[in-house]
Amino acid sequence: MAEQQQHSRAPEDEDEAHEMLDLTACVRTQQWWSAVFGSSSGPIAQKHSVTTQILTGGAAGWCVGYLFQRVGKITATAVGGGLLLLQIANHSGYVQVDWKKVEKDVNQAKRHLKKNTNTAAPEINTFIDQATAFVKKNVVVSSGFVGGFLLGLAS
Repeated sequence: MAEQQQHSRAPEDEDEAHEMLDLTACVRTQQWWSAVFGSSSGPIAQKHSVTTQILTGGAAGWCVGYLFQRVGKITATAVGGGLLLLQIANHSGYVQVDWKKVEKDVNQAKRHLKKNTNTAAPEINTFIDQATAFVKKNVVVSSGFVGGFLLGLAS
């Protein structure tokens, strides 16, 4: 009988043992992003709620992803169609392509790229540093943007 009382009280004790955790209050008080991403993070996170940040980043990401998908399809169609027309014109005799010269120019471009690959432009390094700092300062917006971007690509 004592075992039955313990089994009947166990689910109630479990429910009482669990407490609700308000994530927005936890984020505001503990600033977990500062611990993870450094002390200079969080200007937008302090001005707006987490929900607003995620929705803003997600909406912007979806728009960019959708446009990226559409422009990518148009660009691929234009480039592929141009190459197809060039091949048709070549086989019909309207255009003569010197393939040996094309191969020589491609090999020269490959050598030039291999030679200059080791030295990155300082502008690229500066841009990468700025982008990294922005993502660290705006973690929630950035994660919403990435999710929205992927959804925009899929739609």
